[in-house]
Amino acid sequence: MNILVINCGSSSLKYQLINMENEGVLAKGLVERIGIEGARVKHTTTGKDEVIIEETMPDHRKALELVLNALINPDYGAIKSMDEIGAVGHRVVHGGEKFADSVIIDDEVMKTLNDCIDLAPLHNPPNIMGIEACKALMPKTPMVAVFDTAFHQTIPASNYIYPLPYELYEKYGIRKYGFHGTSHKYVSRRAAEMLGKNIEDLNIITCHLGNGASVCAIKGGKSIETSMGFTPLEGLAMGTRSGDIDPAIIPFIMEKEGLSFDEVNDLLNKKSGVFGISGISSDFRDLEEAMAKGNKRAELALEVFCNRVKKYIGAYTATLCNVDALVFTAGIGENSISIREKICEGLECVGIELDKELNKVRGKEAIVSKDLTSTAILVIPTNEELMIARDTQALVQK
Repeated sequence: MNILVINCGSSSLKYQLINMENEGVLAKGLVERIGIEGARVKHTTTGKDEVIIEETMPDHRKALELVLNALINPDYGAIKSMDEIGAVGHRVVHGGEKFADSVIIDDEVMKTLNDCIDLAPLHNPPNIMGIEACKALMPKTPMVAVFDTAFHQTIPASNYIYPLPYELYEKYGIRKYGFHGTSHKYVSRRAAEMLGKNIEDLNIITCHLGNGASVCAIKGGKSIETSMGFTPLEGLAMGTRSGDIDPAIIPFIMEKEGLSFDEVNDLLNKKSGVFGISGISSDFRDLEEAMAKGNKRAELALEVFCNRVKKYIGAYTATLCNVDALVFTAGIGENSISIREKICEGLECVGIELDKELNKVRGKEAIVSKDLTSTAILVIPTNEELMIARDTQALVQK
């Protein structure tokens, strides 16, 4: 079976066509600037050169139409007809409390997705647009929704309830939801495979460290705590997001700086994090380069980031009692040798000890811990598309 994986943003669309017999990528691509001048599709079929298709795309339906045409193009396509696509898996950011797992999309699911727009106003609308466009173009093909939040629905109430008046949870669903669930799920299962152990027997801490970043405590294959919360703003200091701060800072800034709600929300989401501290960039490679040249604010930004990750690892070590594996994934986690090293410094007291020689690895799977009798430390490139495809196949074949 071939599974088409779709990840829709407000003006972009990423896709992969995966052959589930060998889990190989047949084709992949990126659609940019949907609804904006200069729209284009960057399409690559495995074994062939990249093709760039420049065409006006007023909406996601037109974008998907171009994607499907590229997939079946006789010169640069990957399949002969759309009949070779067995199902479509859609990444959906927020499923609220309704979905604890991936689901086949029907009218009731679509209603619930629309009900969740208040919880993810920036992410769910484009996800929904992508699903509706696919349904219009491929009405007979099964569609599956795979949620970023679903993996975290196993978190106990004592970890997801905020210490606010309980009626706010009852009325508005204000609670911790967590994100990056598809990534945390994939790398935790892959870690178990690499260690040759059953995931039901393991306690794992996964660190998804990219421009957006989160840490997750996983017990027996289930998420029991995670750093992101009601929104992806909670938790670690990130590229441009503040992460955890004293909530009283918000009205203080609003009063002192004369900021509106929208302006302070923009400040916390787009002007804070390591970008806000450094004043240079949200790209960690730029910060490491600046630090090497003696920039103290870049150095401070990286220290704040690493300390926040370390604190969450320490907290989740206490939550799990013992940790069998610590996993680093996503752009920073997979590629930054120095940040992994800095995060692990001082964690020897809880059995987490990095081997500096083994740690000299970027973008590929590796075990980088000093002694396998203590906590195994792994670097695992995430593969959310494959996780979405696996969930899609499992549901469709049922």
